[in-house]
Amino acid sequence: MEPDTDAAALRVLDLTDELAFQGARLLVGTGADVVRTEPGTGLGPAARAHWHAGKRWVPAADPAGLDALAAAADVVLESGPVARLRGLREDGSSRWPHAVHVVVTPFGLTGPRRDWTGDDLVLASAGGMTWLGGSPDGQPKPPPREQALQIAGAHAAIGALLAVVSGTPQLVDVSAQEAVAATLETAALAWIHAGRFPVRTGGVYEHVAHRIFETADGYVAGGYSGSNRMWTDLLAWMAERGEAGDLLDERWQDATYRWQQRPHVDAVVRRFAARWSAAELAAEARERALPWAEVVPAARLTDNPQLRARESLVTITGEGLPDGGVEDVGFPWAALPRPVTLPALHRAEGDAPWHGPGRTRHRAERPRSRALEGMRVLDLTWVLAGPYVTKQLGEHGADIVKIESRHRQDPTRFAPSMHLRPGSDPDDSGYFINFNRNKRGVALNLRTEEGRRLLRELVPHCDVVVENFSPGVLARWGMDYASLRELNPDVILVSMAGVGQTGPWRTAVTFADTLAAMSGLAAETRDPGGPPQGLTFGLGDMIAANSAVLATLDLLARGRGGHVDLSQLEAMAAAMGPAALEPVLEPVLESVLNDGGPDPRTAEFPNRSPHAVPHGVYPAAGDDRWVAVSVTDEAQWHALTRLVELPCADGDLAARRAHEDGIDAALAAWTGRHDAHELAGTLQAEGIAAAVVATGQDLVEADEQLAARGFYPVLDHPRTGPVRHEGVVARLAATPGGIDRPAPLLGQHTDEVLRELLGLGDEQLAALAAEGVTE
Repeated sequence: MEPDTDAAALRVLDLTDELAFQGARLLVGTGADVVRTEPGTGLGPAARAHWHAGKRWVPAADPAGLDALAAAADVVLESGPVARLRGLREDGSSRWPHAVHVVVTPFGLTGPRRDWTGDDLVLASAGGMTWLGGSPDGQPKPPPREQALQIAGAHAAIGALLAVVSGTPQLVDVSAQEAVAATLETAALAWIHAGRFPVRTGGVYEHVAHRIFETADGYVAGGYSGSNRMWTDLLAWMAERGEAGDLLDERWQDATYRWQQRPHVDAVVRRFAARWSAAELAAEARERALPWAEVVPAARLTDNPQLRARESLVTITGEGLPDGGVEDVGFPWAALPRPVTLPALHRAEGDAPWHGPGRTRHRAERPRSRALEGMRVLDLTWVLAGPYVTKQLGEHGADIVKIESRHRQDPTRFAPSMHLRPGSDPDDSGYFINFNRNKRGVALNLRTEEGRRLLRELVPHCDVVVENFSPGVLARWGMDYASLRELNPDVILVSMAGVGQTGPWRTAVTFADTLAAMSGLAAETRDPGGPPQGLTFGLGDMIAANSAVLATLDLLARGRGGHVDLSQLEAMAAAMGPAALEPVLEPVLESVLNDGGPDPRTAEFPNRSPHAVPHGVYPAAGDDRWVAVSVTDEAQWHALTRLVELPCADGDLAARRAHEDGIDAALAAWTGRHDAHELAGTLQAEGIAAAVVATGQDLVEADEQLAARGFYPVLDHPRTGPVRHEGVVARLAATPGGIDRPAPLLGQHTDEVLRELLGLGDEQLAALAAEGVTE
């Protein structure tokens, strides 16, 4: 469909570079009318089609022309280094105060490093993500497909809609470094709670028994963590095939013992997997509702039967594309009616694309202190993806009522492998504490009819319900969307099943690693000539969570209820950039992406880029210390050669590429003699993008930028005491978010909430406790 251009469509002026392309694309997915002032030149055909489909462009060569466009926009989305921003006055305020003005910069608008620059590698390194990837004996490396930039873009879109919902035009500051630092799962939390940090393992998860296994013809991702059924059903399956070995012995039923002896268990599972084809093993696992998936290349995304059945792919049509258009990955939820056809980026007719007022002309009748003040969310989620959604909503003022019980044990509370610190208990789990702050905890035993009745009675008092059960669970409780609407006609239900509520794979059980495998991300984690390694943190959960937050805010901004059927697989596919289009467009048209040449990466230098030379992670002084460096233009190259002698006189990219091996070797020899923190500062002072490859300790204790911006605030937890938490990413000037309430103890606010919302008295509460309904 064409983007909605009537008065109801959000008007977005897109002034982004690659730092926030994903933010503008996600807003296209909400139905916003997005107008650029640059026609997408400099991108390859696949990248241009992917990032800019569904947009129009108009020229705005001078400040007056830009101001005229901004005057009619609801949202101005801008990104780039601070020095290149066009929308800020000298005092740091917005030139367009009537609008929501979102600014994405590498390190934020304030702080001692506000003028530092960075591309995906540098920002993934500065934010702690690069440290987690790669083999123990090799270079650290970030996730594929510029995930640091895509995460920053997603938070930009979230910040835009938060401000729209607040009813207050304002400046929104998004630091790409902070967006990455908030997307590490345990990398910083382990240091905060246990004085250690994860190290790269080549794809073996630290706290979940999942990894990539080789099969007879490829690879699968899977494991045996989660509920006890994940272990017992896998063991039964292996026993049926005569592949269980000694794992049938009684001692292996103990989850703690299994965890301690994980290398042996993995070895037995590896032999089992090796006898299957990847596709057959994955299909059988889906039938058994076990979390396994084939590792597939992104080129196969458009053939995925689940994506096709849900009509989640996008057809892009327009000049320069094949007749009938090309199929691309779509959007994480069905904000646009499916199937979706989008025109390629094209010039708008005339130079004034908008007429009349937009959607955000008026301020809120009652100013809010926070964007979501006055809203209440019923939180039925667990583990990471769902709690990451409600965490963000709570940061911006929503009252989060989290439902738990001892009978449905969130692994992040109860599983020993996820406690981060030995000896901690369910009320003292660092993982749970970070992702469940700003929430009230209510214990309801949903195995009882009375527990489910009380849950239904809470619905009329809530604006949003978020759940990540398997499809069908809510319906069995009489809480499917149709039933919830009878209780609350305006309710928003956010469902976060792994692959969605419909489709042939709807019952598939997924973990972050299986979603990475299905989406093509895991396949691209291989070093040149090596096997895929996968990721060692739940990136897919947090990508899906950001998508769910955006979908929720979209409905709130429209002022209506609805059912968000969010597929975590579709969210991951949407984060693969132009990967699905490249096989179709790049062989036919000249490939700007690769300069028409081969992959520049080598086993020794896996972080090379077609856009920059040098571009990589280089050793620094000390044990396993590294610095990321990226040189994208001749000015940066000449600045670098004033600091170190490198084997190339000419500064253009082609010449540097011809000498890349020598450049990398000489640069590595030089960086290895310097402290990583000092070296990054020296390079940035010369205008060269660089950053320490940060560990969790670096982020929490040694990063002056994060410290200056207060990114790790302290809350006093009743069991843990004063403890740091990861901070708020989208910084709204007029309605700022914040972290005020520590994570609840199990059932801490049960009586408080049931009194406040349902009017229950002391005798009723005592009876519920005696019957085990509120334990």
